[in-house]
Amino acid sequence: MAETVLVTTHDLPLAGQLRTGFRAAGHRVDLVTAYADADSAAADSALVVLTAGLDAKGAEALAEAGRARGVPVFAVGAAPAPGLAAAFAAPADPEEVVLMGCRAIDRRRLRAATGIVGETDAMIEVLERVVQIAPVDVTVLVTGESGTGKELVARGLHALSARRGKAFIAVNVAALTETLLESELFGHEKGAFTGAIDSRRGLFELAAGGTIFLDEIGEMPLQTQTKLLRVLEQQEFLRVGGQKTVRVDVRIVAATNQHLRDMVAAGTFRKDLYYRLNVLHIGLPPLRNRREDIPLLVEAFVQEAGKRHDRGPFVGLSGEAMDILVRHRWPGNVRELRNLVESMVVLAPGKEIRAEDIPSDLAEREPSTALAPLSAAGGEGVGVLRPQLEFVFRTMMQMKVDIEDLRTEFEAFRQSEAGADVRLVTGRPEAKVQRAADVESGEIVYDRTEPDEVVAVEAVDAGEAAVAPEAAAGKDAAGATEDAVAPEAVAGVDEAAIAPETVVGAAETPGDGDFVPAPSRSPAREPVVYTAGMTLEDAERATIRAALAAASGNRRLAAESLGIGERTLYRKINTLGLEDEPAAAGDHDET
Repeated sequence: MAETVLVTTHDLPLAGQLRTGFRAAGHRVDLVTAYADADSAAADSALVVLTAGLDAKGAEALAEAGRARGVPVFAVGAAPAPGLAAAFAAPADPEEVVLMGCRAIDRRRLRAATGIVGETDAMIEVLERVVQIAPVDVTVLVTGESGTGKELVARGLHALSARRGKAFIAVNVAALTETLLESELFGHEKGAFTGAIDSRRGLFELAAGGTIFLDEIGEMPLQTQTKLLRVLEQQEFLRVGGQKTVRVDVRIVAATNQHLRDMVAAGTFRKDLYYRLNVLHIGLPPLRNRREDIPLLVEAFVQEAGKRHDRGPFVGLSGEAMDILVRHRWPGNVRELRNLVESMVVLAPGKEIRAEDIPSDLAEREPSTALAPLSAAGGEGVGVLRPQLEFVFRTMMQMKVDIEDLRTEFEAFRQSEAGADVRLVTGRPEAKVQRAADVESGEIVYDRTEPDEVVAVEAVDAGEAAVAPEAAAGKDAAGATEDAVAPEAVAGVDEAAIAPETVVGAAETPGDGDFVPAPSRSPAREPVVYTAGMTLEDAERATIRAALAAASGNRRLAAESLGIGERTLYRKINTLGLEDEPAAAGDHDET
């Protein structure tokens, strides 16, 4: 539909270029002089372009007439000013003026077709996206809280698209059961289920060539999601109980007030369907984030309700009453404001609404955003906490994903280390570590003494010389002249030059070259030796058996000596089959 663009002739060459550009875009152009009647000139126009700014003769009157009728006004060679939809520095690019002018006309047409009202930056951005996306025949996902106007955006996408001459069908997915939803969307054949006395076309077939709006898409069952995915990818489906493929050409616009990404992480929404729906996205801001639009919305709703109910003239709201509406958080968003204004128009025709006439729940101070105690399931207060609960839920879902990633990485690391032997040596009271030629190469020595103090951990390949901690450089008790290895230097030792060691009996008086660990609460005992052929489970079983024996069956002390939790120890005892052994069964917990 062609719209009329009003262009002043103060800059005649620019006016001629603009007339050519707007006509090429499919709009009518009227050139007006400075002496034209401003009111009559702006009466039927969709855009006013002042080619020489606001200071030119008659330009201010023409701009005022356009603003009074809600017509966007452009000014070339003028600074941005209140009431101007756009300002261009001179010399202006005619193509840029034409492009922005066409978008402004589309936004005005969109407001008229859908009733979307808003002059804040957030709403201007939404309208811009609708204008850009509407001509492109792709799937769109509209998100926003309940009552923000998602269906109006869907209708706007349809009204500005090439499908506007075909049907627009809106479906509330949450209002239909799973069985009924599939039948409503895709239709059914005769005898497909009890009561199906005849074949019936579904909403997708009825919307052929047009647009179908799926509201509350997050409530769609998984089985129906699978069928919808095929419609999106192949443009075909089967009726319920049917065997013949039905092809359909329809544009899908989906909407939800839920976080589909979190639902994908929770497994309640298909990931492939989410990415197929979210080709283009439009997010609607809540009303509390665009409070400057509330007076405009009130005025628009007053006019709409007055016409629909044929009531007398509505005087309006006092300044105090309007301030209350602007300060309110509006959990129901635009829908809640519209219902309130409609009740005012019906109940108070010819009367000014004052602050005392506003419902008390709106006049109260803005509620605190702090977390309150949770109510019982289904009780009052759950709705108030919904934003906080949704935040907690999203955080937990993200933690679940992170834990799964960590588990995967740990499993990969454990498998990469499965072929390596591990040497763990811990100290015990008055024990000294020295070389022992009788220890077979490749053995892994565990000496766990309560409390355990890890002296060194070394991973070596089987058959290589193991590394054990030594005392500071010097001679041992037998007068050996070999250099000892300190614990902190283990990582840098040449393993080919050092033979494996083990832990030997305690000495009464440590020598200068002896290693003396921290004191322990339990007596010395034989080490747990791992030899080639034993599995990790066998080594773990032997270690736990030794720890329980040293603790006289006291599982709490054994768990402390092993450096694990008591509950973890119980689980390992059951898993490794140690519950029937005397040391494991004789649980002597301290009182």
